[in-house]
This record gives sequence, structure tokens and C-alpha cells, in this order.
Amino acid sequence: MPGDIVRPSAMYKQLADRLAEAIAGGEYQPGSMLPSETQLMERYGVSRPTVRSAVAELRSMGLADSQHGKGSFVRAHALPAAVIERTITLSGKAFALGWPAAEVDPPSVARGEATGIAATLLGREDEAVFIADRILSDPGTGVRAAHRTLIPFDVAEQVPELAKHPDAEPSIIYAALTAAGHELIWTETVTARSALPDERADLRMTDGAPILITYRVTATADARPLILEELRVSAESAQLAFRLSTR
Repeated sequence: MPGDIVRPSAMYKQLADRLAEAIAGGEYQPGSMLPSETQLMERYGVSRPTVRSAVAELRSMGLADSQHGKGSFVRAHALPAAVIERTITLSGKAFALGWPAAEVDPPSVARGEATGIAATLLGREDEAVFIADRILSDPGTGVRAAHRTLIPFDVAEQVPELAKHPDAEPSIIYAALTAAGHELIWTETVTARSALPDERADLRMTDGAPILITYRVTATADARPLILEELRVSAESAQLAFRLSTR
């Protein structure tokens, strides 16, 4: 493969792409050591900083891990340990969530404003909201997730129970909204990004692992947003499952 690096582009990204292709093609097996910096420099005719940046890019892609004093290894891609079921079911007037997570600590509640993607999904820019944060743990695997609920003040005024207990579990919030006369629908948006340092600490994530984020909007039947839930979990440790139905 020497000579197939095109110099006008970012060199380290090209090298990372070549190595990713080699991993996908089976040239480097899961768990095996990647060539040393010197070997990569000689093979591709690039500098040491370029090699180091390329390997860092592989780590951010979730394809490699580096061990101090040993080198870089191809990451073994086993299925994530935890399966987080996102389906909501209704039995009578009781809502149930598919993932029976346990709270690590009591939830914290604050007052703030809807900004950024939260404001967009709620359709409320800079409006006051209750914010309830909790850390959840998967009972079978111990995988952690950060859950946040945002309840706009105008919704809490219509449903006083939410103003009294903005840290209630989602199933209880859904029941309160239904009791207030709302027919509920849900939409969910899923994305991923690099984890922030405090997220890695809270969720006990390994360096370089991406974070998976879901935004669930609970809305009225005419699509007026009522509340927003955000769930963050290590993409390396968990996968999301949605039950689809034509009913």
C-alpha cells in the first residue's frame, strides 16, 4: 500500500483510513498489535507526529486501544454488555419502561433554561425548566447511564404534580400527563460524540470510547412538546433496542 497516500489532504486522516481499511479487511485481527510507529513511518513514508495522530484517530473511531509501554492494539468488537430497551408499554393506566435500571444515588433537581438542542426539541428557547439528573445502573452488568429530564414551567403549571416532583420517574410523569388529559406520543433522536471528562468519570468509561445520546420528546397528539428526556451511555458498553409495531 505504499504510495497510495495523497499528500494534499490531511495526512494523518489518510493514514487512519488506510489502517481502518486494513483492520476491516482482516489484515490486523482483533486483539493483535498494530505495527510500531517506526514501522508505520517506513511503510507509509510519513512523519512520527502523523503516525501518532493517525493512531489517536483510530482510538477515537473505537478501532484501537493503546497500552503504555506496549503499543497499540486492535480493539476486540464484542457486543456491548448492556441492552437498553427503549420501548414504552401501557397496561391500564400504568406505563412501563423496558429497561429496569436502578438509581445509583437520589436524583438532583435544579431550575434552568432550555438552550441548544433541548430548546429546539422542546420548541422553547431560553424558557425556564425544571432539570432532574440521575445516574442509573444496569442491574445485570453494572453499566451506568446518565438520565436527565427537562420539564418546562408552563407544563408544570398545567400539571402541578410535576412542579412538586420534577424528579419523578418517567413512567410516573407519563401517567400524570395522561391524567391531565393529554394523549401522548413520543419521538426519539439518537446521536453520538466524544465523551467529556466528567461524563467519562460519571459513567466509568474508558478513554476514547464514544458516548451514545438519546433525546426522547414526550408530546401531545398534535405534536406539541411537553417534556424532554436525555440519556447518555457509553457506546462501547451499551446498545439501544426499540420494539417496532404496526399497531
